[in-house]
Amino acid sequence: MRSSVGGAALVFFTSASVLVLEILAGRMLAPFVGVTLQTFTGIIGTVLAGIAVGSWLGGRAADRTDPQRLLPPLLLVGGVLVVVTPTVVTVVGPSLSGDSPMQIVGLAFIGFFAPAAVLSAVSPTVAKVELRSLDDTGTVVGGLSAVGTAGAIFGTFFTGFVLIAALPSRPITWAVGGTLVAIGTWFALRRGQRGLVVAALVGLGLVVAGSAAVTTPCDRETTYFCAEIRADPARTSGRLLVLDTLRHSYVDLDDPTHLEFRYANLIADVVEASGSGIDHVLYIGGGGFTLPRYFQETAGAEATVLELDPTIVAIAEEDLGLTPGSWLTLKVGDARIGLLGTSDDGFDAVVGDAFGGRAVPWHLTTREFITEIRDRLRGDGVYTLNMIDYPPGRFVRAETATLHSVFEHVAVIAPPALLDGSAGGNFVLVASDAPIAAAAIREAIAARGGTEGLIVGNAVLDFIDGARPLRDEFAPVDQLLSGP
Repeated sequence: MRSSVGGAALVFFTSASVLVLEILAGRMLAPFVGVTLQTFTGIIGTVLAGIAVGSWLGGRAADRTDPQRLLPPLLLVGGVLVVVTPTVVTVVGPSLSGDSPMQIVGLAFIGFFAPAAVLSAVSPTVAKVELRSLDDTGTVVGGLSAVGTAGAIFGTFFTGFVLIAALPSRPITWAVGGTLVAIGTWFALRRGQRGLVVAALVGLGLVVAGSAAVTTPCDRETTYFCAEIRADPARTSGRLLVLDTLRHSYVDLDDPTHLEFRYANLIADVVEASGSGIDHVLYIGGGGFTLPRYFQETAGAEATVLELDPTIVAIAEEDLGLTPGSWLTLKVGDARIGLLGTSDDGFDAVVGDAFGGRAVPWHLTTREFITEIRDRLRGDGVYTLNMIDYPPGRFVRAETATLHSVFEHVAVIAPPALLDGSAGGNFVLVASDAPIAAAAIREAIAARGGTEGLIVGNAVLDFIDGARPLRDEFAPVDQLLSGP
């Protein structure tokens, strides 16, 4: 390591590698802890801790050891740790599955702290090599810090905008880790550290073999989710779409009118009982496209679907029997942005069924977004929202308050145990500027043998119990959502 260009390139690549791992961490942890603000908070905090500890210990080691001989083991060990990270997360993840901060941070620490720390030790080690005199300390340290930051920016952008949309996690980590091992091998051979190279290559071989033996929980990794398709053993044509930790959609390949999930039946009850024709429905979230196909089959309704993830659309077409046609208008991208491109006063109903983990994404819960929805409903149109909460129900009460602040009429539908706060699960919220057809909804529920209760009128205020409406400037959804 004689040239400052070589040193800068090494710092650039190792810093980029740390951020590649950090961006991938969200995808790797998703099957076990979901994708929420708390997930990314845990990841960012853990990786920053690894960077801090690695920088500190790397600097101390470089002062006490020949930094030129220290670089090869850092690169070799760091590369092996990067390669093994997806396997570690897959093996340990089931035992730490959940959405509590301790589970999230614990799994993030086990998976990402060590590689972040080892690779972050490279920068102070290179700085020690590059220093020729104390007169150049500021220039060398500042320059390498800038290069490291540039590498981190590159790793963030390239992974988030290119790699994660093109490849699963394992090939990316294998490519990054393999490159680090190759660079470390080159440095080690130049220093005569052949035994270190042999040990690292043996370790890498064992890691790759072990990784190949550990299967990923995903049928397909999308840009945002770990997706799995499960056949229903009780129904030959039944298929269940699981995204991360959530049973997201159920589709009957032979019968689009079959609604397996309770919340889907409730949404159908509400829309069909609303009294207006069902000509055009807007769906926020596509998933398995169960309800769009249901209303197209039962009422000939056109559908506009706002779906974030293009791979979920591909899964629906390839594995869940979706056949697009003139009845379906599909907009891929964030629903908040996609909603702006829809026509005002154009929908008989809007169905909200978008999730990030167990929570509705916060920007799809606020008064500002709900106002945009109201503006796109016809006069007697109805908005139905599927959401999940658990006692004490802070999230569902806040969202009900938000709907109440925008619409003239609001209702809450759920099993009695959820309504009285003794249990948790799926709630269906209903909002409209026209009176809600409570009697017709209750009749529809009873006709199919349902036991769900409906809160409407002044009882909704008692249910809200003083909860504050959510706004763009204050919507702590992940914090409001209680765990099971």
